[in-house]
Amino acid sequence: MHELSIAQAVVEIASRHASGRRVSKVELKVGHLRQVVPSALEFAFELLTDGTSLEGAELVIEDVPARGRCRACGRETVMRGFPLRCRHCGGMDLELEAGEELLVDALELDQELAGLATRTGG
Repeated sequence: MHELSIAQAVVEIASRHASGRRVSKVELKVGHLRQVVPSALEFAFELLTDGTSLEGAELVIEDVPARGRCRACGRETVMRGFPLRCRHCGGMDLELEAGEELLVDALELDQELAGLATRTGG
């Protein structure tokens, strides 16, 4: 389940940028080709944020469709499944323009510092 490692990275990025402030919302852009299961990512995020400044934060996941330009016909196409092919001419020689994104797009932070102690492993 790579969603757990993705959630771990998101929590680390959000925590670093929050600088001790409580995070109320995390917005992600996830490309369709990343093959992320949103419910698994949400579960992992909730598990990892328990007891942190991100606890209770809303996780908003925007699915970015796979999109590319066909080298055969020159048209842009959105690809919904595999194999990746042009919806116009059926060509498979595509220059990928979107769909591999995996980024924290925005954070919504409280103004005041969170009053939570840092969790330690044990």
